[in-house]
Amino acid sequence: MKTRPDLIAFFDAQGIDHATTEHEAVFRVGEGEEIKHGIAGAHTKNLFLKDAKGRLWLISAQDSTVIDLKRLHPVIGSARLSFGSAELMADALGVTPGSVTAFAMINDTDRRVTFVLDRALAQAEQVNFHPLTNTATTTVSQAGLRKFFSGLGISPLVVDFTTLSVVEDGFVR
Repeated sequence: MKTRPDLIAFFDAQGIDHATTEHEAVFRVGEGEEIKHGIAGAHTKNLFLKDAKGRLWLISAQDSTVIDLKRLHPVIGSARLSFGSAELMADALGVTPGSVTAFAMINDTDRRVTFVLDRALAQAEQVNFHPLTNTATTTVSQAGLRKFFSGLGISPLVVDFTTLSVVEDGFVR
């Protein structure tokens, strides 16, 4: 599994500008509000899910976005959703609870996880995610986020959580 230095090396190899802020460990949305105030850009929450058919999902949304898991599954084409176990998360994405992040898709080399991105993040000028550990936050531009996914060969499923609809070309160009 790739580590934080591997992730940073990938950013550099892909020409993705990035800035990382070190901080105390943050485990849940709502923690570390004082940290967020010092970092520009959209802040995120990330949900590692498993559906009733065993498919794996990672949802990255703006931290204020409301996600209704009971109504989401028909929108994204999944069976009923529930949270994936810590062991499954570590196996699939190489991270632990509290550190789950869109950047963990770098570890999904078998493409077991379907990545869902909040439209609000797909349109944000800058986004912030943990760099595979919850003791830091890494900021990339929207263009950098697109380069990250492109470099991995991933096309995110972009969802507007306010209307519960898939957005065909969710990234702002």
